[in-house]
Amino acid sequence: MGGRLVRSVRNAAPSPRGDAGAAAGRRGKPPGSWPGAAVEAAFRLLARLRGAPALHPHGLTCTADLEVVDAEGGAWSVPWLDAPGRYTATVRLSRAAGLPRRLPDALGLAVRVDRADGPDHLLDLLLTSSGRGRITRHVPLPRADALGGPYSSLLRYRVGDHHRTLAALPRRTRQAPVHGDPVSLADALAAGPLVFDLCADTADGSWRAFAVLTVRTALSLRQEESPGFDVYAHSARRFAPGHTLAAVRRAAYRGSRAGRRGRTRSG
Repeated sequence: MGGRLVRSVRNAAPSPRGDAGAAAGRRGKPPGSWPGAAVEAAFRLLARLRGAPALHPHGLTCTADLEVVDAEGGAWSVPWLDAPGRYTATVRLSRAAGLPRRLPDALGLAVRVDRADGPDHLLDLLLTSSGRGRITRHVPLPRADALGGPYSSLLRYRVGDHHRTLAALPRRTRQAPVHGDPVSLADALAAGPLVFDLCADTADGSWRAFAVLTVRTALSLRQEESPGFDVYAHSARRFAPGHTLAAVRRAAYRGSRAGRRGRTRSG
């Protein structure tokens, strides 16, 4: 009987993790996951209130095509980059905060490439207006002109056997600034396509092109109908985002998608 009593006491003793740890275990989330949960909840609420993505709520979705260019400097060791190819794509150009069009804002360039890594396989890229330098390419920089400078992945990608920062460098085909709001972008596209060189940085800090992106025609989509881009769900073999801030970014994507779905069901 004494043995049974000791075992009962041991079974009833609190977990060394404490009540919070036990509760987290019951929810299937490890202790320390609260930052991700907080980010997810915040992005879900913001997306629900906006009825659009939590960040970059105001944008223009467009048809596009992407052509892989010859690899100068050797192979990338990435299947979809080491063979000639032309792909249909969808692009969303946007403003992060939705400020008035003449004010600088962090501008977004989201790219979805169809069948880049095989049939029914999508590849998403999310790029933000940034600088060109070794440090500023990792920093979002507000900009008024959508063609006024590069767009960067900010964080590094695993490209083949190396970690590289990705960028889209706009080709300046017109003198007047192109504001980043949907109306100005649609007017600009009516006058001709917008062209970007997609690049990855090299060991010496220079940019090496791997594709040309041509944005062609604006689509008639409401903001709540814009694609849900996700670089983690839609990557390619040997071409994927690194682990830096991955948990937080995944939580933000989940929250934004959930908030948009909730707004659609309720409204």
